[in-house]
Amino acid sequence: MADLDNKDQTEMDPADMEDVEEVEEEETGEDNSKARQLTMQMMQNPQILAALQERLDGLVGSPSGYMESLPKVVKRRVNALKNLQVKCAHIEAKFYEEVHELERKYAALYQPLFDKRSDIVRAAYEPTDEECEWKPDEEEELTEEMKEKAKVEEEKKDEEKEDPKGIPEFWLTVFKNVDLLSEMLQEHDEPILKHLQDIKVKFSDAGQPMSFTLEFHFEPNDFFTQTVLTKTYKMRSEPDESDPFSFDGPEIMGCTGCTIDWVKGKNVTLKTIKKKQKHKGRGTVRTVTKTVPNDSFFNFFSPPEVPESGELDEDSEAVLAADFEIGHFIRERIVPRAVLYFTGEAIEDDDDDYDEEGEEADDEEGEEEADEENDPDYEPKV
Repeated sequence: MADLDNKDQTEMDPADMEDVEEVEEEETGEDNSKARQLTMQMMQNPQILAALQERLDGLVGSPSGYMESLPKVVKRRVNALKNLQVKCAHIEAKFYEEVHELERKYAALYQPLFDKRSDIVRAAYEPTDEECEWKPDEEEELTEEMKEKAKVEEEKKDEEKEDPKGIPEFWLTVFKNVDLLSEMLQEHDEPILKHLQDIKVKFSDAGQPMSFTLEFHFEPNDFFTQTVLTKTYKMRSEPDESDPFSFDGPEIMGCTGCTIDWVKGKNVTLKTIKKKQKHKGRGTVRTVTKTVPNDSFFNFFSPPEVPESGELDEDSEAVLAADFEIGHFIRERIVPRAVLYFTGEAIEDDDDDYDEEGEEADDEEGEEEADEENDPDYEPKV
């Protein structure tokens, strides 16, 4: 009987074994659930999160453990490669200097076309019928009936309106169409920018330090005495000796605006406010008039000065960073493709670029969600 009892204890029915396995799996599942709950509680603790962030910040830029493990003789050779990389950075700087020279050369070729554009905008030149003929894309082609209808409507509008000169408010419309510039515009800037006739880019002469100047050409107006306002951006194309590996092409180092000779009472960069002041002893109240800075696009011509030390406060640094971005955008995109920003076609192209990035991001999110759903430990968000 004892042998039979031992046999019963050691040889369990397969069904009983399945029950045991299921119990073990349930216990493991409970353990995983508890571990997840504990992790969630820890991640909600601000002190733990701060400690983790501090640890992560300490890892940024730290040398790889693999590099530390290399033999001394191999580290010497890696140092040799880094010295070669520094030389590459200096050659790259020379490359960009030559690119700047090419930009100067081709700017001279573009300029006659830009000058003609300016003549048409300000009504100094009336283009011929041949120059005005534009063959639309296949998608834009209209039926003869639609063409005739559009022609009749245009003629009707022309009869109702006085024949305008050139292309009215060309540059103001460009500014309004571009978010980066429209954010700077104030309502009181618009009457002035209606007088803007052209924007030109002038590069520094050969042999001179790299720079470019934006010239804003205005017709005579009632707001300031000049007809040209300028903004010059100084550039550098050489690696920083203290951090040569950070070199990534020419960078704007500073910019200089110009003094605007405002007509009295027309300066939109300043505003007058009235404040009431109460005398501490007598209790009498007086009204004081003060002049304070005012938001305006024309503050663009008065950027913060960079001190010799090169150190700026956070606000000035942010203003300059935005200023450099705007100056670069005007030079690279607005001036060469002004008509496409006027019509909105260039903006649609820019939006298409962003849409593609968004679609890629959406695809990635979709893949992540699919991976999570396939994960046995996945818990959907409530």
